[in-house]
Amino acid sequence: MKTRITELLGIEYPIVQGGMMWVGTADLAAAVSNAGGLGIITALTLPTPDALTKEIARCRELTSKPFGVNLTILPAINPPPYEEYAKAIVESGVKIVETAGRNPQPFMSAFKAVGIKVVHKCTSVRHALKAESIGCDAVSVDGFECAGHPGEDDITNLVLIPVVAAKLSIPILASGGIANGYQMAAAFALGAEGINMGTRFVATQEAPVHDNVKQAIIDADERQTTLIFRTLNNTARVFNNKVAREVLLIEDQDGATDFAKLQPLVAGERGREEVMVSGDINGGVWAAGMALGLIDDIPTCEVLLQRIVAEAREAVESRVSSLLNL
Repeated sequence: MKTRITELLGIEYPIVQGGMMWVGTADLAAAVSNAGGLGIITALTLPTPDALTKEIARCRELTSKPFGVNLTILPAINPPPYEEYAKAIVESGVKIVETAGRNPQPFMSAFKAVGIKVVHKCTSVRHALKAESIGCDAVSVDGFECAGHPGEDDITNLVLIPVVAAKLSIPILASGGIANGYQMAAAFALGAEGINMGTRFVATQEAPVHDNVKQAIIDADERQTTLIFRTLNNTARVFNNKVAREVLLIEDQDGATDFAKLQPLVAGERGREEVMVSGDINGGVWAAGMALGLIDDIPTCEVLLQRIVAEAREAVESRVSSLLNL
């Protein structure tokens, strides 16, 4: 496969494993890259910039293929040292960065000075246009179906991708709710030149999460997510479990939502320890997208990417080819 995305990132297939807290480690990133896609280490999964430097080095021991690092910039009471994480990325010689959350402009000059390709994750047309204007090389367009933060516009990919494609000149990755090659073919028809998946990669053999989490993904359907933090204008799509429902009960109370009441429930460390490490799927909040309804196995990354490519080709050759006869 050859698209502007594969050319830009130096990969065989236009398939990207997006940044995911507690999941995007060197193990998964290397497995995706070795399979022909682009694996991504999530910077803030590592506790310090020095730990990130070591994780990047570990990834290089596991793959000779291109991989990237995700740097998600979000508002926080005690923000992490973003500048130091960015410095670690630059000094480690990483050539691809996925940014998300707030505008990455403060880091663009440092990234561009060493030739880093920047892919910014966007949930709206206006943010995609801004990303292009500040020099991002591509955008990953996150539809409402996605895990994590879908923004506040609630626009699904069937509309969002073609609108963005009509307004941008840089290449687009379709992200959110995608788990198979038939969707990749559909995304290409809408104007994307690659796909970015999260939830689908959690249910792979190489994903560093408890088997209970992977089984929960298989057992769930597309209705098994819910939206929290809507009252805070910081919407997040998560797996619909006991803790998520407790959060929603607090948000449903009259008056402004007091985040202090939510904090013990949604603490990231709780989600990591109770869910991802210990395997209690009701132990904390954890991000999951509507792609849950499309996942029914736990393949290796190699098997998954080969299947996606085969499905995409089948979609074009069999499912869509009848359009040529109209």
